Amino acid sequence: MQKIKSYVLPIAIVLGLLLHDYCAAFSVVVPYIIFTIILLTFTAVDITKLRFKPLFIWIILFQVVVSLGGYYLLRLFHVNEIIAEGVFIGVLCPVAASVAVVSTMLGADRNTVTSFSVIGNLMVSVVAPVYFSFIGVNQDLPFFTSFLHILRRIGTVIGLPFFIALALQLCLPKANSFLSRYKGLAFYLWAVALFLTLGQTIHFIFLNGVGNWGSILWLGISALLFCIIQFGLGKWIGSKYGDTIAGGQLLGQKNSAMGIWMANHYLNPLASVFLAFYSVFQNLFNSWQLWYQGRKRK
Repeated sequence: MQKIKSYVLPIAIVLGLLLHDYCAAFSVVVPYIIFTIILLTFTAVDITKLRFKPLFIWIILFQVVVSLGGYYLLRLFHVNEIIAEGVFIGVLCPVAASVAVVSTMLGADRNTVTSFSVIGNLMVSVVAPVYFSFIGVNQDLPFFTSFLHILRRIGTVIGLPFFIALALQLCLPKANSFLSRYKGLAFYLWAVALFLTLGQTIHFIFLNGVGNWGSILWLGISALLFCIIQFGLGKWIGSKYGDTIAGGQLLGQKNSAMGIWMANHYLNPLASVFLAFYSVFQNLFNSWQLWYQGRKRK
């Protein structure tokens, strides 16, 4: 199974390249897939036992402050809007729903990463609508109208699964137990979402890449830079709280499918290339970490 999982990313990239026309046509199903992934993930943990930890404050502050501050700093120095938006969504993007799987394999505390998986996604569901109301394609709308419009879409995809899982665990534990049996499906659904979102991004590059190759190159370079920064800084912050691995994974491992979807809907779609590159880099780094961890255990 582990060997199969290691091939998911390259297969998603190849299929996205070959079938990008179809990916664009079926992109409408991506939010439903992401909703299901998050719901299955949340039903598999006891939400009532999750706890907020001081480590989370620094990770959330980095996402909230650096995403917005980085965007305006880049614009202040007249950096291309597309690159600024790519960095913005790359930092704000919520932690991957599958973060607990990789993190615990590397030795992180399961309760820590699971708690932040819930808290971090809820944070983005609230902050993102505020930011997207004045960054991206909704700037012409009144703030409150834009905020409610985006909150309805993002909150439904990210926040609603939390409240459904909580209600099931408190009121219908048997139904929650039934759904939690299928938590393994979340990985395969993630593979489908990744395939569709990468394909949609590739399709957009084919349609609009001419004349934007410089931006695409810089999006790739900045994605590599921020992948290094976020994993490195996360590990450093985590070391201060006794869990280096959790810190690195919680700040560095992003829900790229969710981020690409948000970029395609609320920013210049070309900005989603940042997260397409980032997905490649984070998966390469995670593969190396797992290989190195296995080597140390021998």
